[in-house]
Order: sequence, then structure tokens, then C-alpha cells
Amino acid sequence: MIRIIGIDPGSLRTGIGIVDVDAAGKLSHVFHDALVVAGEENFPLRLKCIFEGLSDIIATHRPVECGIERVFMARNADSALKLGQARGAAICAVVNRGIAVHEYAATEVKKAVVGSGRSDKTQVQHMIGVLLGLKGPIQADAADALAVAVAHAHTRSSLERVGIPRTAWRRRR
Repeated sequence: MIRIIGIDPGSLRTGIGIVDVDAAGKLSHVFHDALVVAGEENFPLRLKCIFEGLSDIIATHRPVECGIERVFMARNADSALKLGQARGAAICAVVNRGIAVHEYAATEVKKAVVGSGRSDKTQVQHMIGVLLGLKGPIQADAADALAVAVAHAHTRSSLERVGIPRTAWRRRR
């Protein structure tokens, strides 16, 4: 059994999702939540909350692998920088616990979970509920984080079967 944490970084809310995957590829839900840091007094305190909140969750649930969503290019440079800094705080919390980080583009995550890289948030939320047997609505950031964890589980399983390194998985021309 491998425990995977998925992270959907954000400067206002950071989604966290944890799944277990067995040798046959069966997924089991462990935990999901969104760290809401929007109410902090200033941006550096938001980053501290992301780091500390994620560190506590990692200590409690003890994942051994991590998938995190890559930063997309936003129209607003300030928003992109803040998102990158929030992502950096999350990565530091994970690496600080000795866990390797695997990065996934949003389109890769959507394709792994829904089957289309252009699916919307409601489709991701629905499929995560179906795949993990969750009842009721799932907060969007937490669903996205679970989707990252599921995408990593699928990717690692495929890589093991094919026997190629992760770097060869996404070759660019």
C-alpha cells in the first residue's frame, strides 16, 4: 500500500487530498481538506500557515509520495507570483519531511481523472466522488488535490508496468 498526498496550491486556499493505492491499483480515500489562509493579516503569514498546516497533515497521515499541480501562466503577474510562492511553501513542507515531489499540469490531472484535459471543476469533483466512493459534495480545492493524488497513482502504476522513468513519460518535442 502506497499513501499519496495531492496538493492543489493556492494563495487563498490550498487543497489537500490523500489516497492509498494498493498493488492492484485500487484507490482508497484517506483524507481531504482545504487550508483556508485568506484571513491572515499579511501574505507572509499565509505562507507560514500553508507550510505549518501541510506539515501537520503530513505528520498525522504519513504519506510517502506527493503529487502537486504545476503553476499555470495567469494573466495577472502578481497573482502568478503569489501562486508560485504558495506552491513553494507547500513544496518546502513536503520536502522537509523527506518526500519526493512529482509535478503535474492541470490538463494531465483532468485527463487522468475525467478523460479530458479540458474538463471543468464540476466534472473533476463528480469523478473524484465516483472514483473514491465519496458521498455528497466535495469542496473544489480539496477535490482538485484528490485528483492530483489520483493522477499520480495512475502515472506511477503505468510507469511501473512499462518500466520507464518519469522523465521519459512527458517528453517534449
